[in-house]
Amino acid sequence: MTTFEIIAAKVRAGQRITPDEALFLFDSNDLLAIGELAALANARKNGANVFFNVNRHINPTNVCVNRCAFCAFSRTAGEDGAYTLALGEICRRAREAEEEGATEVHIVGGLHPDLAFEFYEETLKAIRNTAPKLHIKAFTAVEIEYFARISGLTIEQVLERLMNAGLGSMPGGGAEILVEEVRQKICPEKISGERWLEIIRLAHLAGLKTNATMLYGHVEAVSDRVAHMEMLRTLQDETGGFQAFIPLAFQAENSDLKLDIKGTSGLDDLKTLAIARIFLDNFDHIKAYWIMLGEKIAQVSLAFGVNDLDGTVVEEKIGHDAGAKTPQALTKEGIIRLIKTAGKIPVERDTLYHPIRSF
Repeated sequence: MTTFEIIAAKVRAGQRITPDEALFLFDSNDLLAIGELAALANARKNGANVFFNVNRHINPTNVCVNRCAFCAFSRTAGEDGAYTLALGEICRRAREAEEEGATEVHIVGGLHPDLAFEFYEETLKAIRNTAPKLHIKAFTAVEIEYFARISGLTIEQVLERLMNAGLGSMPGGGAEILVEEVRQKICPEKISGERWLEIIRLAHLAGLKTNATMLYGHVEAVSDRVAHMEMLRTLQDETGGFQAFIPLAFQAENSDLKLDIKGTSGLDDLKTLAIARIFLDNFDHIKAYWIMLGEKIAQVSLAFGVNDLDGTVVEEKIGHDAGAKTPQALTKEGIIRLIKTAGKIPVERDTLYHPIRSF
C-alpha cells in the first residue's frame, strides 16, 4: 500500500492519522483525493448539515499595548484611527443585534493600557441587562491573561468573575501559530503558545466552551501548522472543551509583516481546511471563516470537510483592517443560499451548536 492508501484506510476506518501522515498530505498535490477523505470524515460527524449562526461582532477598542507584526487592527493610544467605544454604544449595538434576530454577540478587542478589569465585567453585565437573549462569546486567552495581570487576580478568578458577569463562551483567537519559534517572529509580545494552551485548558475546566484558531500563510512552515494542530488535538483529548477549529487565512495587504508574503491561495486554503478535518478527529466542527477566505472559497470548502460558515458577523474590523476584501456582513438569506447551492442543508445554530432551525 502507498502512504496515501494507508491514510485513506485509516480515515475510512475512523482511525487517527499521525503528524507525519498529515505532513504527507500537505506535500501531496492530489487536492481532490484529500478533499474526498475530508468530506468522508465530516459526513460521519455531521451528515449534510452545515451550521451558521446569526451573530454580531463588537470590537470595543483597537488600542493595544501589543503591536504584533501581523496585526493591522491595533493602535497606540492617541494614534490616528484609535478608538474606544463607550459602554452605551456597545449596549446599543448589542440591543440592535438582538432586535435583528442575533443569538450571539462576539466581543474581542485590544489590550487597552488605561481600562481596568472592572470595565470588562461591567460591559458583560450591561450587555446581559440590555440584550438578555444574547449569548456572550468574548475575550481571547490573550485578553484573559491581560485581565489577570492588570487586576492581580489568578486566571481562575478572572474566569469566575467574567462568567458571573455573563460570559458564556470564548472565541479561539490569539493562538496564531502555537510553535514558539514562529511566535517570536510574528508576535513576540504576545503570550507564549504554551500559556495560550494553559489558559484555554483552565477555561475548559471552568465549564466554558471555546473555539481554536490558526493563523496561516505567513512565515510558518506546514510542519508548524501540523505541530499547532497536534497541540490542539492533545488538549482536546484531555478536556473536550473545543467546539470548532477555525483556520484563518493571513491577510498580507496592510500588515507590517510584509516580507515576501503574498498571503494564501485558494488551493492552500482548501487543503488546509481538508487536512484539519482529517487530522482533528476529536473536533466536531471545522469552520470556514468567510470573512478571510471569501465567500466562494468558503462555499467550495463545504465539499472539503467544512461544516460551519460562521455567521452574519456585521461590522468585522480585524480582518478588514488587514486588507480583507469581503463584505462586512452577510445576510441570513445570503448564507442559506451559499449552503444550499453547494448541495448542503443549512442549519441555524446557537453558539453551543444547538440547532435552532433547518432550511
